[in-house]
Amino acid sequence: MTTTEDLPRLPFAPGANVLDIAPKYRELLADRQVTRVRTYAGDVAWIATRYDDVRTLFDDPRLDRSHREPAKAARVSQSQVLGGPSDNFDTEPRDAQVMRRLLTPAFSARRMNALRPKIGEIITDIMARLEAGPRPADLHANLSFPLPALVICALLGVPYEDRERFRAWSVDMGNMVDAPLAQAAMAEFSGYMLELADRKRVEPGDDVISDLVAAQDEWKLDSSYIGRLSTGLLFAGHETTMTRIDMGTVLLLSNPAQADALRRDPSLLPTAVEEILRVTSTESNGGALVRYAREDIQIGDVTIAAGDAVLLPFGIANRDDTAFDDPDTFDITRKSRVPHLSFGHGPHFCIGASLARIELQEVFSVLLNRFPTLRLAVPVEELQLRKDAITGGLKALPVTW
Repeated sequence: MTTTEDLPRLPFAPGANVLDIAPKYRELLADRQVTRVRTYAGDVAWIATRYDDVRTLFDDPRLDRSHREPAKAARVSQSQVLGGPSDNFDTEPRDAQVMRRLLTPAFSARRMNALRPKIGEIITDIMARLEAGPRPADLHANLSFPLPALVICALLGVPYEDRERFRAWSVDMGNMVDAPLAQAAMAEFSGYMLELADRKRVEPGDDVISDLVAAQDEWKLDSSYIGRLSTGLLFAGHETTMTRIDMGTVLLLSNPAQADALRRDPSLLPTAVEEILRVTSTESNGGALVRYAREDIQIGDVTIAAGDAVLLPFGIANRDDTAFDDPDTFDITRKSRVPHLSFGHGPHFCIGASLARIELQEVFSVLLNRFPTLRLAVPVEELQLRKDAITGGLKALPVTW
């Protein structure tokens, strides 16, 4: 009989390089059962890896971010982002509806497409500075971080000159092992966003935070809620896209035939970006999102009890061979019969999906053509993951041309 001490524990031993998923995840996929694991924090949680199970659970209204007794909830890590329960158990369903009604217009596909020229200008400027700089260059520091930071700052109305401050807070509040550091960073970051919201109240602009402030009275929004929501948007808007630029570049440079095909045929950009999103995951946690059962949930032969934590590793579900043919192969012409789960599914589908897709399409359309001889400056085996950060990603991405 398996005891909790015998359960597999995160983080799992990594694969051969940053593009591989951990061998233990492959075992869990092959087993095809919803099972229990120990988290980074040492607590017990359920984990689903099958595509169908992960998609079903994403869509289940009985799974939410909040917990009736948050102090007693299993934690995934000490991170203040996706590390444990969030939101208010009694009001989360209503709050989620309000958030989507407030933010959907700001992040609509139409509005995001209108941003393409501005994103293109930002990319052109960044590429010119990259081209004029020394080689080898760290693409992570010179492109992957500044691009999404500039874009999300413009959209939210955050001064870009403060980027190093919120970058440091983002790194610290996503730290998976140092609870005091993560908590202090979250408090400082939220406080900064509250101060910014107060300034927008006096001097509003054409930006998302100004829109939230303007809607505060109508929707009876608490100021702290605006602070938390703005913090989450800024964090997600630059950290996750940054990781995809890094990993997408490694994928393309490790598969030169695919990169050449994309250079020859720009019409492949949309499917190439979807494939990058499918194949890349934050290996630090398998791209897992944590949810908590509001009531008992039966899935297959397993009963998830009310209050239990459930990990939904979308990056692993995207490697399920029952959903995707030859799932470990990077194929920019892939025509999948089901959508990847990198933006989630159902009621919590990522509201920034359109923005992320456009940024990735624009950056890879320019990068590959402006630097036709672009290549890794070190073997892929030498690239290092940020293992203590919830968003994963690379510590650095040395390239030359």
